[in-house]
Amino acid sequence: MKTISEIRDSLRLARRKLQESYTTRHQPARHLHAHTRIVDEHLRMVWQLLAMPPELALVAVGGYGRTELFPKSDIDLLILLPQQPDEQLQQRLQELVGNLWDIGLEVGHSVRTIGDCMAESSDVTVQTNLLEARHITGSYPLFAEMRETLSEHLNRRAFYLAKVKEQEQRHTRFLDTDYNLEPNLKESPGGLRDLQTVLWIARASGFGDTWRKLAEAKLITAQEATVIARHENLLQTLRIRLHYLAGRREDRILFDFQTELAEQMHIEATETRRASEHLMQRYYRTKRAVLQLNAVLLENLHTHLFPEGATIRPLNERFLARDNLLEVRDDTLFEHDPSAILESFLLMEQHPSLTGFSVPTARALLRARPRIDAAFRRNPHNRELFMKILRQPQGITHVLRRMSRNGILGRYLPAFGRIVGQMQHDLFHVYTVDEHILMVVHNVRCFALEKHAHEFPLCNKLMKDFARPEVLYIAALFHDIAKGRGGDHATKGRVDAARFCKQHGLTREDSELVVWLVQHHLLLSSTAQSKDLSDQDIIAAFAQNIPNDRYLVALYLLTVADIRGTSPKIWNVWKGKLLEDLFWSTRRFMVGGKVANLVGEVRRLAAETLNLYAVNPEAYELLWAQLDAEYFLRHEPHEIAWHTRLLSHRVNSATPVVKARLSRIGEGLQVLVYTPDKPYLFARICSFFAHMSYNIMEAKVHTTHHGYALDSFLVMDANNEKTVYRDVMNFIEYELAQQLTSDAPLATPGVGRVSRQFKHFPIAPQVIIARDEKGRHTLSIVAGDRTGLLARIAYLLAQHHIELRSAKINTLGSRAEDTFWISGEALDRPQEVDGLRKALQIQLA
Repeated sequence: MKTISEIRDSLRLARRKLQESYTTRHQPARHLHAHTRIVDEHLRMVWQLLAMPPELALVAVGGYGRTELFPKSDIDLLILLPQQPDEQLQQRLQELVGNLWDIGLEVGHSVRTIGDCMAESSDVTVQTNLLEARHITGSYPLFAEMRETLSEHLNRRAFYLAKVKEQEQRHTRFLDTDYNLEPNLKESPGGLRDLQTVLWIARASGFGDTWRKLAEAKLITAQEATVIARHENLLQTLRIRLHYLAGRREDRILFDFQTELAEQMHIEATETRRASEHLMQRYYRTKRAVLQLNAVLLENLHTHLFPEGATIRPLNERFLARDNLLEVRDDTLFEHDPSAILESFLLMEQHPSLTGFSVPTARALLRARPRIDAAFRRNPHNRELFMKILRQPQGITHVLRRMSRNGILGRYLPAFGRIVGQMQHDLFHVYTVDEHILMVVHNVRCFALEKHAHEFPLCNKLMKDFARPEVLYIAALFHDIAKGRGGDHATKGRVDAARFCKQHGLTREDSELVVWLVQHHLLLSSTAQSKDLSDQDIIAAFAQNIPNDRYLVALYLLTVADIRGTSPKIWNVWKGKLLEDLFWSTRRFMVGGKVANLVGEVRRLAAETLNLYAVNPEAYELLWAQLDAEYFLRHEPHEIAWHTRLLSHRVNSATPVVKARLSRIGEGLQVLVYTPDKPYLFARICSFFAHMSYNIMEAKVHTTHHGYALDSFLVMDANNEKTVYRDVMNFIEYELAQQLTSDAPLATPGVGRVSRQFKHFPIAPQVIIARDEKGRHTLSIVAGDRTGLLARIAYLLAQHHIELRSAKINTLGSRAEDTFWISGEALDRPQEVDGLRKALQIQLA
């Protein structure tokens, strides 16, 4: 009989050989069974070595119990006792568990009698574990008694309801956007757990515990069993490889492993997409199929377990409602009249009480998908039906999502089918392209609903007055549809959009608007986030691209929907204000042209606000004399009034003035800094906010005629959306003033670590130093975002004797796209400009 040391060595050798064999024989189910047998064998060795009492039973539960033991998963064990243990037996059980850990098994164990098992089986997790119990060694009669007792106590209906509720809660928990980028193979919606849930319920209901047995029980067809097994195979393959790659129990497809997983599976990169993106597209398509099959099977099981009579309501001569499910009267309807496929989705919109398809109808849809071919797409009746779906007053988003889940939308729009499951590793999109597109359609639709008016007041008002809103839904469907083809996706997408509009009979006016929106869907956001919106010439140049007010409204609505549909973390009130400011400035320009004396108008409005505070013009005459026209053009009247009230009696203050107030946009703080100008001042301010982990969203830097810096910042907490800004205002005012008083040399600002995503999907830093439309020098950078990045840039600019005049900070997830207006004599010397560019590129890498 082997010693513990020998058993440990034997287990280690057997596992190593098993891992090596997997590199040549990629059969996940067999691999999991083989691993289970290895562990079984070594558990029996320890059990026999310790001469455990024969009346006890060692039982495998969980994944180990169903012989699906993944390489680094825990070994779930139940030590079954005939009666409560005495002190001597408790010591022997502790010795057993200690030895199991010593040989290299990470065990999760419980010690119970049959009575304990039944008492705890009210917990659905315990009940599920016991359902999968498998005898390893020891008393088989005791094990059999436990199984029989469980079977007698198992309420099939209650178990079904509990497992369905458990799945719904798990789906909700794993809908976090982090799991879109790095999904959990086991727990995420469409993962292995969804397949296991079906088998648990089927097993508890007596239908079997394999896909083949479910097919024999007529719960699924033989073809469906084959399809499910294929998807399960991919998920198991990925999880096995992931465990071996990580060297631990890791169930998330982390960025760290995506590229290597693709290489192991011989997935190659193409000209326009990484190998990891191809891998993830394969995963996302499997996820969608698993979700679809899970829904069909759970509904089928529900029908068998709850066979009570349904309420049937006729809808028309071809469809009826069975309770709240849509059902075809003839299961072959979709085959002999494929147009009924689109009609079924139109009925879903027209009857809001319908929540889905009955099992026979869902299966009929799956079988009929190949009937959506070129001839189907050319059929005028089908084109008319699709446009009716887009023109319904309700249910548009839900139906388009349902069409996508069932593979219908991708068949009807082949360009959409190509981007299903396509990931975007661009550091800010957190959804696949198809999910993002449907999210944008959803956002546009929300703008029209009164219940969202408080969230999107301007969008809601504009949408109410927007005729034929289906043009926006079509533009949303096509705005990113050419992603992954290489080149400019907007230019290629407009071709697809133009073809669709022509085929579906849109008017020339509406067709031109859709095509224009797809081509220019990034125009408003790029202008708002990188241009000086205080410059009337910028507004005029932007307005030249907008044919009329309907185009401007449509572009604004699509842009807001697009940004909000990119990631929940991308949108903030500041971005909303930028877009709204550009919208209103453009609208005013399109109506009345340039304001003749804009500086005078701004001064007048600021003076009106000051009058409300009973501030005499003589009190701020000296301050305003130090401010040039550029100051009045770049600040809003309410900002000027705030600055004036604070500084009119401190024009020549020898000590720094730092004041903060809650931002008028409803998020973040506005911070004013007024102090005699000196080198590295802006870098000091940036370093201060970097140490607070605050993002500077906008910086307006101004130097007065008498050499004072009058700088204004909008800052937000980078890590906490729920910060109570009022609580930190005094801290900022005091601490920042103290730091600005110091004459100590500024230490080189540190830069925080880049995100894990950026490490694996880096972007080449871009540094562009050029002149804008007014001849002013601009610095544009694109790089991976990290804490302290702006402080480091400011420090480098100061080192090269470059003054920063203004900044637009645009953070897209982990990607920074910032624009700075700069000045300095060095900018007129090409050699020094080249040196600055290279220094910045080194820091941004």
